[in-house]
Amino acid sequence: MDRYAMQHAPRRTFLADAGMGFTGLALGALMQKEGVASDAKWAPPTGKPHSTPKAKSVIWLFMNGGVSQMESFDPKPMLTKYGGKTISETPFADAQDPEKLALARVTAPDGNGNQRNELYPLQIGFKKHGESGLEISDWFPHIASQADKLAVVRSMYTTDSNHGAQTQFHSGRHMNDGAYPTLGAWVHYGLGSLNENLPQFISMGKREYWNKRDGHYLGPAHDAVPMRVDPANPLDFSKPERKVTRDSRRIGQDLLESLNALRQIEYPQDQAMAARIASYELAFRMQTSIPDIVDFSEETTATQEMYGLNHSHSKAFGMQLLAARRLVEKGVRFIQIQHGGGGAGAWDAHGGLKKNHERNSLAVDQPIGGLLKDLAQRGLLDETLVVFATEFGRTPGSQKSDGRDHHIYGFTVWMAGGGLKGGVAHGATDEIGFHAVEDRHYVTDIHATILRQLGLDSRKLEIPGRKRLEIDHGHPIEQIIA
Repeated sequence: MDRYAMQHAPRRTFLADAGMGFTGLALGALMQKEGVASDAKWAPPTGKPHSTPKAKSVIWLFMNGGVSQMESFDPKPMLTKYGGKTISETPFADAQDPEKLALARVTAPDGNGNQRNELYPLQIGFKKHGESGLEISDWFPHIASQADKLAVVRSMYTTDSNHGAQTQFHSGRHMNDGAYPTLGAWVHYGLGSLNENLPQFISMGKREYWNKRDGHYLGPAHDAVPMRVDPANPLDFSKPERKVTRDSRRIGQDLLESLNALRQIEYPQDQAMAARIASYELAFRMQTSIPDIVDFSEETTATQEMYGLNHSHSKAFGMQLLAARRLVEKGVRFIQIQHGGGGAGAWDAHGGLKKNHERNSLAVDQPIGGLLKDLAQRGLLDETLVVFATEFGRTPGSQKSDGRDHHIYGFTVWMAGGGLKGGVAHGATDEIGFHAVEDRHYVTDIHATILRQLGLDSRKLEIPGRKRLEIDHGHPIEQIIA
């Protein structure tokens, strides 16, 4: 630093920069580049809920591609009765009335140039389950065994008819509106830590580029931390490049903390920089705590088999769900697990629906049923909200093949635990699963329900200059709240 700079620099700045040396300058440059070292004009929430919470954590299970509501949790036997007939040849001809939104993208011209909307029969049977008598497809026997824990919402709708609806389901906004924070980011933003050694928002499974981020205008600090169920390498950059003892890493971390403290002298009121410093410290603690989470050697054989770890078709997803249970036990707030991510998504069944859904349900059914059973027997389900969601449903008609197209006008989501009623079905689609006709719910009603159970009011989380629309907030689904 030259003499002029020394004479005119604030004393605290000079002391900080002189003590930090090259490492401190590098850290300062990183923070400046990321917009961290600046005057903080907006303090984040206190980390306390706005009302008494009924749930502490969320396990968000997202099926990428679009699960057929008719072949899962909203069976429609009329599809089989009238299978192969055009909709106009059935009692449900008004389903394609323009005032009912019309049948989108599933029509094919017949030999006379007319449009034919042929109903496609159910590809699997279904039964009533539990004391509640919920009707569930035979492809999901393990989830069906937990029927009395489920709150099934059969009247969902959305507005993006392509797979950008994955983003819409997470954020509540159409992709054309721009990038908006996801539900997990809002939860992370609104609530404080339950465990200082673990991230509070974790994502497992592949996420396509349009659904890759979470924080957006809340900032990258509210993105989910990507995690793999691999004890040798569970987090990116979580291992030193060279073999270093734990004591040596502790010495390095202590030095970094000292340098960070000096930097804070320069920016004593900067909350964002304090958060960045805390993230470095958290990263150090995660180096040891995360590998322990994904080490299942202490789990009994019976528990591992409950999650399907003894079957090749369900092992991968089962390991993620077992890790999720262990993370919940340690106090992680929001665990987001994507099944079948990549491209359109594994559940996208324009053709070969029977083979597609049979394969995918084998991968997820036992792990999900095991998770619900395991959480309940450990006394964790009451404080953990499990969500089974997908971006949209599938059409009652075929595409001149053995599959179904994307369908935004009526589909199904279910939730369990976290202070919700069990063994209930709320809302309804018509007799062929086309339109949500009773108690329709946009995707943010799911968000609002989850936030209510966590004790959060989305309107109290708004940021100045970022006014949200009414539909962004949604409305809690009171009928399924205990």
